[in-house]
Amino acid sequence: MILRTFGWSAALTVVALLVALAYQGPEALALVAILAVLEISLSFDNAVVNAKVLDRMAPFWQKVFLTVGIAIAVFGMRLVFPLVIVALTAKLSPLRAFDLALSEPHRYEAIMRDAYPMIAGFGGAFLLMLFLNWVFEDRELRWLGPVEAALARFGRLDQLPVVVTGGVLAAVSGLVADDPAEVMIAGVLGMITYILVDGLGEMFSDAGIEETADEADAAGAPGAPARRGGPSSAALAVGKAGFFLFLYLEVLDASFSFDGVIGAFAISTDPIVIALGLGVGAMYIRSLTVYLVRKGTLHEYVYLEHGAHWAIGALSVCMMISIGHELPDWLTGGIGAGLILVSFVSSVVRNRREAAAEAADEAADEAGTPEAAADGAPADPASMIDR
Repeated sequence: MILRTFGWSAALTVVALLVALAYQGPEALALVAILAVLEISLSFDNAVVNAKVLDRMAPFWQKVFLTVGIAIAVFGMRLVFPLVIVALTAKLSPLRAFDLALSEPHRYEAIMRDAYPMIAGFGGAFLLMLFLNWVFEDRELRWLGPVEAALARFGRLDQLPVVVTGGVLAAVSGLVADDPAEVMIAGVLGMITYILVDGLGEMFSDAGIEETADEADAAGAPGAPARRGGPSSAALAVGKAGFFLFLYLEVLDASFSFDGVIGAFAISTDPIVIALGLGVGAMYIRSLTVYLVRKGTLHEYVYLEHGAHWAIGALSVCMMISIGHELPDWLTGGIGAGLILVSFVSSVVRNRREAAAEAADEAADEAGTPEAAADGAPADPASMIDR
């Protein structure tokens, strides 16, 4: 299963490394490998959240996510997106921006970094909306019990995620941003994007729940109720609901990739090298997403989803802070990886505790059987009558 899931990622790695070697020699090969590791470390929490959404999509849309989606992720976000940002910021054509990246890489990097406050405003607001919509939801299973219970009580106030995100944007744009208007506009666009994609997914899911449930019954899979924390859907989203889940995943991936794209300039300013390295990393994140779905990891380790969402909240805060103060990549990546690791350990401890409790219950049940009574344990009166 590992070979089948990660085979394409391994093949792409070999191709990318060979292209880098032919492009600029061993140095480019090493830079591509470093960038791939950077992307994987920064986006691991993305894989966990993606897996949770992908698990609710029909097989067709899962395949679209892994084919069309990976093309968008690799070529769109890691190559075209930086060029578009530079073209818009410097008022150049995309071709001129690409030529600038090759001929004047330091100027190209400077333009990208100048545009970072707007990028971070958009991505930070989108991810913060995602986190708040999830953490303000009341749920039976809680990882950080008292904290999540208190936040769920606050979540009874309607539209609280919008209020909190808007307040954070106002504070950040007023206190740390050099151009408050640009950051505020970008952040509001991030909020609008989340609300729009989430609302459309919920609307089409509600309209198609009956149809989807019938298809799930025909396939032998029970339907599941819609939930917050991402576009709602039935157990297997099809049609328009599946499309908007796919769209949601692409926007989510884009928001996660902003940090990686900007951080990559600390390693290389060559757009080809950046695209190759981050593309390889993005491919492994997609493969990891599929692996988590097929193995049922999120069902077995139930706190992983919690850890991933708290990591998203931490990343959104880091992006907001980085608008005015540069933060090292190891900090943003380390916080996310640390939260997921702790949630995994918590899941293992919970599973062992439940297994021990089940074993104790089984032992108690066996102690009440007639056979146990013959060995000196008290027997059930009804069983004695039967005997």
